Amino acid sequence: MKQLLSFFIGMLITAIAFAQPSEKQALRGFDSLQQNIPHGTIDTIVYESKTVGTKRRAIIYTPPGYSKKIKYPVLYLLHGIGGDEKEWLNGGTPQVIMDNLYAQGKVQPMIIVMPNGRAMKDDRAIGNIFESAKVQAFATFEKDLLNDLIPFIEKKYNVYTDRENRAIAGLSMGGGQSLNFGLGNLDKFAWVGGFSSAPNTKAPEVLVPDPEKAKQQLKLLWISCGDADGLISFSKRTHDYLQKNDVPHIYYIEPGVHDFKVWKNGLYMFSQFLFKPVDVSKFSSYTVLGTPAATNLRSSKYPQILPDSRVVFRIKAPDAQKVQIDLGKKYDMMKDTGGYWIATTDSISEGFHYYSLLIDGVALADPSSETFYGMGRMASGIEIPFKGDDYYAEKDVPHGDIRIKHYYSSVTRSWRDMYIYTPPGYDANTADKYPVLYILHGGGEDERGWATQGKTDLILDNLIAAHKAKPMIIVMPDANIGMGGFSSNAIENSLKMFESEMKQVIIPFVEKNYRVISDPNSRALAGLSMGGLHTLYTGINNTDMFAHLGVFSSGWIKPMLDKTADAQYDFIKNNTAKINSDLKTFWIAMGGKEDIAYNNCQVMLAKLDELGIKHSYYEYPGGHTWPVWREDLYVFAPLLFK
Repeated sequence: MKQLLSFFIGMLITAIAFAQPSEKQALRGFDSLQQNIPHGTIDTIVYESKTVGTKRRAIIYTPPGYSKKIKYPVLYLLHGIGGDEKEWLNGGTPQVIMDNLYAQGKVQPMIIVMPNGRAMKDDRAIGNIFESAKVQAFATFEKDLLNDLIPFIEKKYNVYTDRENRAIAGLSMGGGQSLNFGLGNLDKFAWVGGFSSAPNTKAPEVLVPDPEKAKQQLKLLWISCGDADGLISFSKRTHDYLQKNDVPHIYYIEPGVHDFKVWKNGLYMFSQFLFKPVDVSKFSSYTVLGTPAATNLRSSKYPQILPDSRVVFRIKAPDAQKVQIDLGKKYDMMKDTGGYWIATTDSISEGFHYYSLLIDGVALADPSSETFYGMGRMASGIEIPFKGDDYYAEKDVPHGDIRIKHYYSSVTRSWRDMYIYTPPGYDANTADKYPVLYILHGGGEDERGWATQGKTDLILDNLIAAHKAKPMIIVMPDANIGMGGFSSNAIENSLKMFESEMKQVIIPFVEKNYRVISDPNSRALAGLSMGGLHTLYTGINNTDMFAHLGVFSSGWIKPMLDKTADAQYDFIKNNTAKINSDLKTFWIAMGGKEDIAYNNCQVMLAKLDELGIKHSYYEYPGGHTWPVWREDLYVFAPLLFK
């Protein structure tokens, strides 16, 4: 019976040791000395450094029960710019943290080596620690580590010598060293951790030039930082690059600044993954905090986006009775004792989304977020990053301009606005003329939609720089015209008035004030949703003016607009040959079956096929949303003006 009990206890301890952490941050007392548990040993070693030309010191921790007959994996743990081999020992008490973890069966037995990362003869942390020679010594340490220290440890101690049993991690300057050395020597290290990595961290494209190789060789890449640390941007830029290139890693953000509170927690969490099987699918769940959304107002910490694209909202409304987040789906928020309401959403799909606060039933904009004109009012918006968003990222390429033009409309007898994108070099290349794309927003939006929510300028800047699209002017007018309302009469009135606005006012204004090519082959019209209806109405009825049409997430609304649709189909039937001859591009796109306009569009496509109208069709999943329409512009623009 005793043997059986010992067997099951041994199996339980093994199972615990091979499990990933169940908690997301250190438990209370994790760094407190426990007298009634086995303790490891701290010692100082001296090794000959051929790199530096002198003998150097390092601190070494051997685990409880250390035996020369057992082989151990090794973690090399590096200090910051103001420290030395004793910094972790004095400020982080790693021996206490590890002893407690061993007692709980949460870590594999390992040796921890804490060297002096300032590889120079006088390696003390005195004087001007930012002096160029001392800073350079941190880079020189790579050679000292690989050629001198690691061989010494592997000769003196009974340790494994393969990369799968070697880890490197560090804080601040040492965090940068760990990422630089670990990722730069994947044949030497399979486990890499950077805690609050400093500006010495190489650019991510240099750190991981071959993402596929990194995926194959890394067991764990850990990047952590305090949310109020001024150096967090260096961790985030690495995370962003890894995420876009699909390299598995843990991006761990916690409350805190640049201090040992954060770094001790980093060691506590990181060490529990080492030298045992890991479940990559759970990496995104290991963080305390998310990253503030790019759409937040400056210095606003919430909403925060978690690595798995869930969003954490936090709103102060101490007197409210009920608060919700309306993000298409409504999420109830819970109130804490400080009057803050908190909620975490499901995973949110890529790109831009409108959202509102519902405070006691009243829809309001989030004071922490940028606002956008959508849904017929000013609403909050949130940008969810994803690995495919490179085509509208800000890059070091020539940039065009967005210009706001105020003009008088003889159709509406009022002053109106339009936004105009001019391509890179427009002001310098004064002899050049450009083709024009007139692009229209959806219902509840206005001329700002494509310029802000749509990121038109960035999409075109990147396409033009890559020689994928011709330089063009893009005109974004306000299509809100007519009596308003959502009825057949109101929509038809709006369609007719906007056709007049385009022909009599907008196009003449653009062609008078900008250097544009004024023939039909150099003129395109496109729009999303309600803007797609305007494109169908104005574009098909005037193919002698527009040779290129793009209809995004749209189609004649059934049965509301059957009369309007039937009249256009009769027009098409009587003018099929002319329409097919005039149109060089007739491109129709939908956001998949979840797009609210999908069925209307399919009916229209069938009718166009029946009438023999040449067109092309494209689907990008995502529904009736801006991520879909950005993709539509990205695919549509290169087709134009060939």
